[in-house]
Amino acid sequence: MEDIIKKADVLIEALPYIQSFYDKPIVIKYGGAGMTDAAIRRNVLEDIVFMSYVGMCPILVHGGGPTLSKKLKDLGVGTKFVQGFRVTDEKTMQIAEEEFMRINTEIVREIKSLGGSAMSLNGDEDGVIEVQKHGPIDGEDVGYVGDITKVNADVLQKMLVGDIIPVIPPLGFGTNDDHAYNINADQVAAEVASAIGALKLVVLTNVQGILRNLDNPDTLLSHVTLAEVDTLMKSGVIAGGMIPKVKACIKALEGGVPKTHILDAKIPHALLLEIFTDKGIGTEIVSSGGGSASGGINGV
Repeated sequence: MEDIIKKADVLIEALPYIQSFYDKPIVIKYGGAGMTDAAIRRNVLEDIVFMSYVGMCPILVHGGGPTLSKKLKDLGVGTKFVQGFRVTDEKTMQIAEEEFMRINTEIVREIKSLGGSAMSLNGDEDGVIEVQKHGPIDGEDVGYVGDITKVNADVLQKMLVGDIIPVIPPLGFGTNDDHAYNINADQVAAEVASAIGALKLVVLTNVQGILRNLDNPDTLLSHVTLAEVDTLMKSGVIAGGMIPKVKACIKALEGGVPKTHILDAKIPHALLLEIFTDKGIGTEIVSSGGGSASGGINGV
């Protein structure tokens, strides 16, 4: 009986969050090694389906960089990066488009198998993400790498009204040439969150969040402001692969998104724990002071 009562307590704790987030868009960016782990992936997608069933409007943006790198290696195609940008020639772009859409289709299929309703958005026919070609970096042409110029939020809004979960790959299409372009998934998520007026952007990664000391999980920063983020970047606390995640959060906040979060996808049901509990589990980044320790409803 005591265990049953505890379960009821969990539901009651979640109630105010369900009420606050009802009918509100929340953008989730999911990528990295966790995408290839079946158990982690199932947990993430179960959370997203749950969010949809309780009246929230989740939008899933996925990556696929590590999977693409492996595919290119298997095919004997070389990979080169310039300042973090993958040099994407015609052949690489063709493989990238095929690989990202394969991942996208698998995610949609799995969401449907869990009882959710989802749809692929590849950008070609639906035109969700419009881009222009990225300029040269250090004098080198990086090929079909795009900078986002427009997110067509109307397409997304129509899907959300129909209780459909949009699943968006890191692909954009040129406004001038209609060619497919490789784009950074973190930035896609930030731009989508801003364009759709999302209540939150949640970035799922392979670490707890922002740690003062990467070797000490007890140094997790549960709540930081933009001013603090600037200091943490200058001091080197935010470094390496965390930088693009944090920059995506900054972009979303500047675009009007009230709250952003960085979570560890390896934690079972991390999304639900962050969104529907008082304490939360990851790092919350907001524009200025105040707010809760992590995922709380203050200033939703």
